[in-house]
Amino acid sequence: MVRADQRSGKTPRPSVWRGDRERGGRRGGGQPSGLDRDRITEATVRLLDAEGLEKFSMRRLAAELDVTAMSVYWYVDTKDDLLELALDRAFGELALPAADSGADWRDELRALAREYRALLVRHSWLPALVGRFLNIGPHALRFSGAVQRVLGRTGLPEHEVTGAIAAVFQFVYGHGTVEGHFRDRVASTGLTADEYHHRAMTEVLRDPDASDVIGRSARIMEARGGDTVEEMLERDFTFALDLLVAGIEAMVARGRG
Repeated sequence: MVRADQRSGKTPRPSVWRGDRERGGRRGGGQPSGLDRDRITEATVRLLDAEGLEKFSMRRLAAELDVTAMSVYWYVDTKDDLLELALDRAFGELALPAADSGADWRDELRALAREYRALLVRHSWLPALVGRFLNIGPHALRFSGAVQRVLGRTGLPEHEVTGAIAAVFQFVYGHGTVEGHFRDRVASTGLTADEYHHRAMTEVLRDPDASDVIGRSARIMEARGGDTVEEMLERDFTFALDLLVAGIEAMVARGRG
């Protein structure tokens, strides 16, 4: 399918945030009544949550808004523009610490990590877009700024801050992505997470090629504790995050030694 920017002969923009922030009225009168970019973006997020990224289309969005597809193109050039807007709208849900909160960096880092994890799980389509776009929308930039401020107070030298950010938030990204996929899979079966986990473990333990590794995994999980899938996920995430915080503390101490 030919993109709008290809049809017009324009060079594709690196980001929707590098173009016009509001298209309404740019082409002269006759804009579709009752539409604006905020409403379109909100509907996009709602559809992505309900149906996923693979099923999303401009035609499906237009039907949801009860308008023609061309009406949507009045406000955005391409589907990618809309997805980038939806991505930033989702980042706007994050609760961020105040710049002058004075709280311990460890507490704020854990809070930011938990917020990001919950966002990735809540919007399981989001991980596929995080690396696809530049993430320079206003909400994404506020999140990045908060992360930089918190890690900047750890005592790490400035040249090591980006590595610490990568260690913590790429871990959160991976954990949240897998957890989001798992929850989507569970929801599609009509089972609870605990029922699904029990059935899956029972089935895979019957496979002689997998039983040794899976059996060992089951013993590790039992030692870790947790009566429900929710508790197991929470314990793993909390401990892994504690390991990362401890690693940052150790690196700071080593630099001062």
